[in-house]
Amino acid sequence: MKTHSIHPAPADAENRRAVQPVICYPTENLEAPDLDQISELRAGATKVAECLVDPRDAGCIDVPAGAFFRIVSVEGPQVGDLNIWNTKDLNERFYSGKTRALHGTHLSTGDRMWSSFPFLRPMATIVDDTLDWYGFDAYGGSVHDVIGTRCDPYTGRLLGGGDYHYCCHSNLTRALAQHSGLDLQVAEGLVHDVLNVFMCTGFTRDTGQYFMKASPVRPGDYLEFFAEIDLTVGLSACPGGDCSASHSSDVAKCYPLLIEVWDPGEEARAAHVMPAVSAYDRSHGA
Repeated sequence: MKTHSIHPAPADAENRRAVQPVICYPTENLEAPDLDQISELRAGATKVAECLVDPRDAGCIDVPAGAFFRIVSVEGPQVGDLNIWNTKDLNERFYSGKTRALHGTHLSTGDRMWSSFPFLRPMATIVDDTLDWYGFDAYGGSVHDVIGTRCDPYTGRLLGGGDYHYCCHSNLTRALAQHSGLDLQVAEGLVHDVLNVFMCTGFTRDTGQYFMKASPVRPGDYLEFFAEIDLTVGLSACPGGDCSASHSSDVAKCYPLLIEVWDPGEEARAAHVMPAVSAYDRSHGA
């Protein structure tokens, strides 16, 4: 960590620090989602399915292209770790790092969840967020981040020396294996970095470390998505509860989360044009 230095600053140090930043991946040429059209679809949708995710556990549910899914806080402040896969090819899955590079560290309405290489296309679009009022707080914290990776038993053993089986990585692994019929180890290889739904996070200003703080989510709050392709949605109700103090343990008070599926109807879904996969020819200059 860059908390101190052993090398003296050069004479032009301040000039070097004062260089203006450049956005790495400008998005002006990206096709923006038509939120007005999506809103019209949503107005005609009815709830057709739901999955209640128990505390310190995970669940999966399928969502057809052109439909909506909503993650709802139902009993108390609780964060969730979200994975999404292409139902027809689980190798195509959410790519949090590229989504972060395109949309920033925290997502909200109008942002899209992009898929892994070689596909790189929108999998889902966020269409409603009851916590959009939060913005960024005085600590630099905000909600719905794509910077955290998911709590897991490997880091738990590395830092604490013990085994904990109800962290989000393990929860998602069990849920995907049960939902898909895959072997547990095969399913684990498909679990990926997450969208931390409702989690309030940021980076400390002095050390640049990833921090969490009590989530502002309350019962009735939700984050809603439009499924751009056929999706399998996996959600873990994190063992950290609202992540105000700790995670990867049974210490925190935890609550369930609800996934709802809203369907605008077969005709409306059939009219939806799924995004094409990347047109790159994969020759890689060879």
